[in-house]
Amino acid sequence: MPPDSDKASRETRTTPGSHSPLRRALSRLRRNRLAMLGFWILVVLYGAAIFADFLAPYHYAASARKKAYHPPMITWIHFSDEDGLRWPYIRNSAFEFDQNQRKVYRETPGATYPIGVFVTGDRHRFLGLIETRLHLFGLRGVENISENDPNRPMLFLLGSDSFGRDVLSRLLYGSRVSLSVGLIGVAITFVLGMLIGGASGYFGGRTDMFIQRLCEMLMMMPAFYLLLALRAAIPADWSSFETYLAIVVILSFIGWASLARIIRGLVLSITEMDYVTSARAMGVPHSRIIIRHVLPNTLSYAVVAATMSIPGYILGESGLSLIGLGIQDPEASWGNMLALAMDIAQIRFHPWILIPGVLIFIAVMAFNYIGDGLRDALDPHGVQQ
Repeated sequence: MPPDSDKASRETRTTPGSHSPLRRALSRLRRNRLAMLGFWILVVLYGAAIFADFLAPYHYAASARKKAYHPPMITWIHFSDEDGLRWPYIRNSAFEFDQNQRKVYRETPGATYPIGVFVTGDRHRFLGLIETRLHLFGLRGVENISENDPNRPMLFLLGSDSFGRDVLSRLLYGSRVSLSVGLIGVAITFVLGMLIGGASGYFGGRTDMFIQRLCEMLMMMPAFYLLLALRAAIPADWSSFETYLAIVVILSFIGWASLARIIRGLVLSITEMDYVTSARAMGVPHSRIIIRHVLPNTLSYAVVAATMSIPGYILGESGLSLIGLGIQDPEASWGNMLALAMDIAQIRFHPWILIPGVLIFIAVMAFNYIGDGLRDALDPHGVQQ
């Protein structure tokens, strides 16, 4: 082949138009700064949830009962003493009442407790498999102090709650519930909505009529009140894990109808395509046509819709836990941690109890940014870049 022809061939193979649609979509997504910001925020949040046992300095139920509503200890960390610079440490603290009868925490003189890395603490299972007591950070020199001591030294980087439990540790453990409920719930909704909506649009007739009337019945019910009614059917003596699974199923049961209706509309147009007609003429089973030829052409919309619906599951779980119908104490979720903020007076004097709400807001916004980015990147009528 002449050199000029070879060069032209290489240029043809490397032109942007020769890239697959998926590569072009990923390229557009990477150039969306808000979408990538949301992506990396979620990477951090889900990474923290996966390694919560190791990252948290304490178990979610560990407490010092005489240190309720202890303020964050960021400013309590010392880097020097009378001898000069030294390794970061804290002193123990105790409360007293000021002239306005407000509880004020002050450092107590005496022993110091260095902040260590890779310290021995509460027993846990790393990744749910390896039993260990190793934590990323914590206090050293507290090994001989009983865990039942109500005034034991604890490192409250983000403060403590009404029971003297570390807010940071509970946030990390709670992220497992609040973040996973969205992923598991949307996975169930995704499967139900795709299959039921696909069958409705493909078969039509009485099947379509029955499924659409069922969807309309679910969609016309106020979602939150339906959620409360279904939650009331869960036995009160169920464990938190059983309650958690029930909440996921309930949220999924409510959410699939709207997705199924939209998928049905997409399938109605796809079934008129020539390749679907040819498959039917060749005697290909209906189930194979739906799963292999029809539903894949709705994936671009379904992926965006699933991503955008995850915040609804997070807010649904948080709302139930906030009013005491979801995850119960001492188990942690961002929703039941935020229940302390229902008392306005507590927000005024202990503003750190709003931190779970801030994390819920950040997670919801991150999913929305990614959903918007995916919608733009997967839009076949968008600008080709």
